[in-house]
Amino acid sequence: MITLKEWMEIVDYRITEGSNYYNNRYGESVYSLDSWNGEQEGFSFTVIFDTDTQKVFEVQAHDYRNNRAYRMFAEGYALPVGADDTAWDDTDYVTLEVDDDFIQKCLAIREGEDYDTRVSVPVEFSDEELLKYMKIAHERDITFNQLITDALTEAIEDYKRDPEGMKARAEAWKAR
Repeated sequence: MITLKEWMEIVDYRITEGSNYYNNRYGESVYSLDSWNGEQEGFSFTVIFDTDTQKVFEVQAHDYRNNRAYRMFAEGYALPVGADDTAWDDTDYVTLEVDDDFIQKCLAIREGEDYDTRVSVPVEFSDEELLKYMKIAHERDITFNQLITDALTEAIEDYKRDPEGMKARAEAWKAR
């Protein structure tokens, strides 16, 4: 999770609002800071943190020009299953998991630049697995990133076709 200092650098130390943040998931001494550029079709960024420890629980980026909203949660503080994902009107939050993905999107939003709307997903491989998958990518004459993207896309499509079957296969894989 990005730090309060990193968030302040993203917003160029420009704070437009702040208030106590009441949410029993994060505790009692929680505060929210906002940085809005003042334009209806502009952007705003929010950080929710503990005023005592400076621990950041959640960060948000709101791109009003493109009707996109992103957020990240600190480890252990994900949105409860079934909770509302709505950022505003017909715009839902996209939850990000990679700090650099969030930071790059924020910087582009702040500068009014186009940015990659795909979501970075953290993946971990052993050295043996990494070598195996790099060899497969080489044999297919594609990049390693393309191989991983293709595999994840296929897994998502499998899940859409048969969610329960995919969950069972995932549990069986974990048990190995």
